Amino acid sequence: MWNGKNKALTFSYDDGVQEDKRLVELFNRYGLKGTFNLNSALLSEELGWNEWKRGLRVTHVNAAEVPTLYRGHEVAVHTAHHEDLTALPPDTLRKELQEDKAALEALIGGDVVGMAYPYGTHNEGVVAAVAAAGLCYARTVADTHRFDLPLTPLTWGHTCHHNDDRLSELAEAFLALETDTPQLFTVWGHSYEFSVDENWERIERFCERMAGRDDIAYVTNREALGL
Repeated sequence: MWNGKNKALTFSYDDGVQEDKRLVELFNRYGLKGTFNLNSALLSEELGWNEWKRGLRVTHVNAAEVPTLYRGHEVAVHTAHHEDLTALPPDTLRKELQEDKAALEALIGGDVVGMAYPYGTHNEGVVAAVAAAGLCYARTVADTHRFDLPLTPLTWGHTCHHNDDRLSELAEAFLALETDTPQLFTVWGHSYEFSVDENWERIERFCERMAGRDDIAYVTNREALGL
């Protein structure tokens, strides 16, 4: 399915923060690809928030950095202002989706086809609005612990968060897997979590273990779905 390969690995990371620079460098070093879900109205290093653990200040990347920083990866919608979409009036919901999509497309000079739900929250009305905005897939925060392709791409649960206790177990199962049908390992999270949790070595070990396999395609979320 993926250039003749039946197994693929992809990543999905949210918010467009400074720690993405370190994560992108890691992905590039190991020949991996990721999807980065950005809030276009918040893309400024002047904007951020304080994490309660270790007093870390999290700040966003600048809009001008987006085309170069995420080159070779995928940029996707995370709404303009990172609102809980289930709490918004219909007009505001549409605006959050459409403005983010349009702004990101202007930044990267190409089309944007996917997204991740802020906080993972969604309902039928939100899913309908996502489809109406011209988006083809949307990631939730549900961990499936499986390698199946999504049956409903607009409510796409990934295999696991990078801090999942089963990450290594799932990695070994995926590496050992022999299959004639498409199998997809999807990892999600926020890059600032590695700084908050002081565990950057966790994702580096995972990348090193999964990289360089002849039977695995390294793809973005968009490429994983053939979009």
